[in-house]
Amino acid sequence: MPNPDRKPLLLDFEKPLAELETRIHQIRELAEENSVDVTDEIRKLEARSAQLRQEIFSSLSPMQRLQLARHPRRPSTLDYIQAISDEWIELHGDRRGGDDPALVGGIARIDGRPTVIIGHQKGRDTKDNIARNFGMAAPGGYRKALRLMEHADRFGMPIFTFIDTPGAWAGLEAEQLGQGEAIACNLREMFRLDVPIICTVIGEGGSGGALGIGVGERLLMLEHSVYTVATPEACAAILWKDSAKANLAAEALKITSWDLKNLGVLDQIVPEPIGGAHSNPLKAASILKQALLENLAELTQLTGQQRRELRYQKFRHIGVFTEIAA
Repeated sequence: MPNPDRKPLLLDFEKPLAELETRIHQIRELAEENSVDVTDEIRKLEARSAQLRQEIFSSLSPMQRLQLARHPRRPSTLDYIQAISDEWIELHGDRRGGDDPALVGGIARIDGRPTVIIGHQKGRDTKDNIARNFGMAAPGGYRKALRLMEHADRFGMPIFTFIDTPGAWAGLEAEQLGQGEAIACNLREMFRLDVPIICTVIGEGGSGGALGIGVGERLLMLEHSVYTVATPEACAAILWKDSAKANLAAEALKITSWDLKNLGVLDQIVPEPIGGAHSNPLKAASILKQALLENLAELTQLTGQQRRELRYQKFRHIGVFTEIAA
C-alpha cells in the first residue's frame, strides 16, 4: 500500500484543506510548548476541516475527478490485492514469448475462496511507471489475461478484474504484434466463460485498453474513478484541435461514476473514504472487498448459462435509445 508517512502530493483543490490542517497542527504544537489549553479552538477548527473536506469532495468537477483517478498515491491493483487477499501468487507470461508488467494477474484466496485477479498496474514513481509503461498494456498483456481467465474457467474460480489504464499501448510494435486482435479476442472469449466475472474501475478506465479486461456480469467503479472512450485531452485535441479544452471534453464525455450510473453502463458505485482512496487506502480496500464479495455471492447463485446471458444482455443494452417521432 502507499506509504502514509510520505509527503502527500496535493492537487489544486486540496490546497485550502491542507493549509487548514497545517494551521491546526501548528496551533496544537504551540499550545503544547506554552502549556496553553486550546481544546475548544482545536475542536472548532477540526470541525471546519471536516466540513471543508466534505464540501470539496462532494462537488468535484469531472476533470477534478480525473485528477483524483490519476493521483500518484492512489492505490493500484497490487495494493488492493495485498489488502484484500489472504494469499496471492502472481503468474507471468502469455505463453507466446513475453510477460507484460503493465497488466498483472494471478491466483488469490479471498476469505478462503480461490479466485483469479487480473488488473492494470501503473508505477508509483517515474522509474516504475516507465518499467510498467504507465499501465498501458501490450498485446502480450491481454493474451496473458486471457490465459489466466481460461485457467479460472477450467477450475471454476471467479474472476475479478481491476481496470486502471489511460488506454492500451498504441506504439508501432504493439500494432505489429496485433494489439487490436488481442483486445478483440478477449472481448469475444470473456462472453463465453461460465464463471462469475466482476470488473471494477479502480482509477482511470480508458478506451479499448480498459474494455480488454472489462467484460463481466457486473461493472463496479470506485467513486472517484473515471471510465471513458478517450481521455478528455485526446478528445479535445480531436474535436477542437486544442487539448486545453479538456475540461469541456470531460463534461461532455460523461466520464464519472455518477454519469455512468445514470446512463445504465455502471452497476454499482463503490464509495471511497472522504478525500479519495489515497487518503485512507486500507479503508478503501475494505469497502471494495465487501462490495466484491456481496456481488460474488449473488452471481454464485446463478448457473453458468445464466451468467453468460446476463453478461450478453448487459452489453446489448448499453447505448440503447428511443427515437421519438416529431
